[in-house]
Amino acid sequence: MAELRSDLAPVSDALTRGIRVEVLSQHSPENSRPSEGQWVFQYTVRITNQGSETVQLLSRHWIVTDGTGRTEEVKGPGVVGQQPALAPGQSFQYSSWCPIETPMGMMHGTYRMIRSGGEEFDVEIAPFALKARHTVN
Repeated sequence: MAELRSDLAPVSDALTRGIRVEVLSQHSPENSRPSEGQWVFQYTVRITNQGSETVQLLSRHWIVTDGTGRTEEVKGPGVVGQQPALAPGQSFQYSSWCPIETPMGMMHGTYRMIRSGGEEFDVEIAPFALKARHTVN
């Protein structure tokens, strides 16, 4: 089980085999219902192909941990209904959201990619914090 890190920032940046994944998260107070134990966070991801071959995103695997240490895994094809192909130098950016039961938590995971030659590999999504404003650790 992943340990919740209080020093974690709401941003992450990882480079795996020429694929860069940058994430920025923020609390969405207008969609949260703290009185019902639901905090919603929006995150924006930019995936950039810094390699020399075209790659395509096949699937995602997120690991979401709330402030109590409860972990949930989210797996599925593509991201936001797409499986983008990225030529060298191209980027794809999307935004999504995640509800958790505490005002702080963290996310990390992997994207499954395939190169134009057929080789599949995993790309790291480095850990980033989910933190509501005015949260005391």
